[in-house]
Amino acid sequence: MKRIFRIVAALAVLAVGLVGYTAAMARVGSGTAPEMAAESERADEIRVDKSERRLELRRAGEVIHSYEVSLGAAPEGHKAREGDERTPTGRYVIDWRNPNSIAHLSLHISYPNAEDRARAEAAGHSPGGDIMIHGIANGWGWLGGLHRAWDWTNGCIAVTDAEMREIWSLVPDGTPITISE
Repeated sequence: MKRIFRIVAALAVLAVGLVGYTAAMARVGSGTAPEMAAESERADEIRVDKSERRLELRRAGEVIHSYEVSLGAAPEGHKAREGDERTPTGRYVIDWRNPNSIAHLSLHISYPNAEDRARAEAAGHSPGGDIMIHGIANGWGWLGGLHRAWDWTNGCIAVTDAEMREIWSLVPDGTPITISE
């Protein structure tokens, strides 16, 4: 009985430690954001294929970079309401960026648009918001590509921290993004 108690106590301490570590690292921030790349190197479009778990940066119709991604924890279908953990589908724009995000850097996707709001309100729900392209939660960047083993976001599109730094520098505000099933 003592052994079981010790195991349970150790797991509880570990869980509290992990939660505390995550909360502390969320406040630390992402560090210094990278400079924007030369205009001739920047993307003019982003495409995300949810079924392929792939984000492509494009310039003049050509793929210039491609990344494997994690999506919302319930990725299939269009985001219908706040808390459904779906990644939206449709055409949006990168409309602002957050260098002090709780996940390593983040680019905001202009969800919800007017159609998304109307659909959610007609169903009696809030459409939600704060859908981003971001890196891994601050302090957990060492996970690297392991984060792709499951869809873990609340509806966002996640890449590794190194990939997020590259995307940040290549994607200016105003870049259109198309997210498809």
